[in-house]
Amino acid sequence: MPVAIYFGLLTAFLTYAVCLPLGVLKALKHRTFIDTWSSVLIFLGYSIPGFALGAILLVHLGARMNWFPLFGLTSPGFEQLGNWEKVKDLAHHTVLPLTCYVVGSFAMMTMMMKNSLMDNLASDYMRTAVAKGASFRKAVFGHAFRNSLIPIATSFGDLVSIFVGGSMLIETVFDIQGFGLMQYQAVLARDVPVIMGTLTIAAFLMLIGQVLSDFCVAVVDPRIKFE
Repeated sequence: MPVAIYFGLLTAFLTYAVCLPLGVLKALKHRTFIDTWSSVLIFLGYSIPGFALGAILLVHLGARMNWFPLFGLTSPGFEQLGNWEKVKDLAHHTVLPLTCYVVGSFAMMTMMMKNSLMDNLASDYMRTAVAKGASFRKAVFGHAFRNSLIPIATSFGDLVSIFVGGSMLIETVFDIQGFGLMQYQAVLARDVPVIMGTLTIAAFLMLIGQVLSDFCVAVVDPRIKFE
């Protein structure tokens, strides 16, 4: 569970921190060089499975160049390291698997943000706001941006399932003892109590995620109120 939560939080943070600004930039720079080449890069990353990318990174950056460790989440003797050394060791082991986690999610979130913002930029209320004297920047970030977050907010709860779902294949490639790998090993061993326990936790968190999505939509969309 700690491993799954660790990667889940990092994946969620990086996905939103990168995709929301990138989606806004692509919408404002539609059909320009920036929009075209950023689309090529994110869809190239989306087309490569995470486990396949992990194998390539391990061979080239791990085995051949020796830049990153080949397996595990910590080095041998991790407990004897100081606090700062522990942070550096954990970060060093996290780079490659985290890259495989996030590279596939960039395309969907970025294009969702871009398309939603472009739809709002073409709306009548945007033209009205500009006609009343509001600057384009204020109209975009004061009106269109918030409305564009509504479809993003509806999918926010799905990130909760990442906290326990993990990725069985990525964890297998990097030999990380996470929640996804434990589920896979439980199925192979026919360990029914562990299988039922993991399914119960995943189903419960999925329900919690849907409730969180509803609250996020209510916060973003002023037309929705809970009474």
